[in-house]
Parts: sequence; C-alpha cells; structure tokens
Amino acid sequence: MQKNTGFGRVLKATFYSYKGLTYAFRHEAAFRQEAVCAAILIPLAFWLEVGRIERLLLINSVVLVLIAELLNTGIEAVVDRIGLERHMLAGAAKDAGSAAVFLTLILCAFVWATILLGL
Repeated sequence: MQKNTGFGRVLKATFYSYKGLTYAFRHEAAFRQEAVCAAILIPLAFWLEVGRIERLLLINSVVLVLIAELLNTGIEAVVDRIGLERHMLAGAAKDAGSAAVFLTLILCAFVWATILLGL
C-alpha cells in the first residue's frame, strides 16, 4: 500500500475535514446552533473596536467551541458504532465529550464578557 505524501496527502486531509464538517452540520443540531453563533460572533469580533489580541481571543474562543463539538461528535459516533447498549465506559466517554463542549462554552462566554464588559 502506497502512503500518501506531499500535496496529495494535504488534499485528502482537506477532503476528510470537509466530510467531517458536513457530517456534523447535517446530523448534529448542537453543531448547527454553534455554527450559526460563530457566523454572527466572528464578524462581530471584526466590527468591535478592540485590539488585535482581544479580537484574536474573541475569535479563538468561538472556534474552540466548534472544535470541541466536532470532537464530541466523533466520540459519540465511535461509541454508537461499537454498540447502542448502555455501558458505564460508553456513558463516561460521551459525558466527557459533553463536558469538554460545556467548558469551552463557559470559556467563550467568559472571554466575550471580560472583553466587552471589562470584567
């Protein structure tokens, strides 16, 4: 089996990333909601009169939520693929993924509140 290298590897990785994004958007309501929020908040970050570092923090905090949601979606897909019966470890994996999303949402809210309200 020949290994993908160079530009071909980058193209394949881009395609797989696109597939992951479209899967999450089609099948995960939470990702769609967060994507809509990102579509509002990221342009808003450019419109606000804040410094470069603050703008970077605003945008990064929103993108981190999307990243965490994608990872959570991946965890859920793998756990569901293995089996739909209830198992303590399957529940723990799903709960941990959910907690990661929750923490990034808190971080995002904290960053935006701190910068906008000067907390």
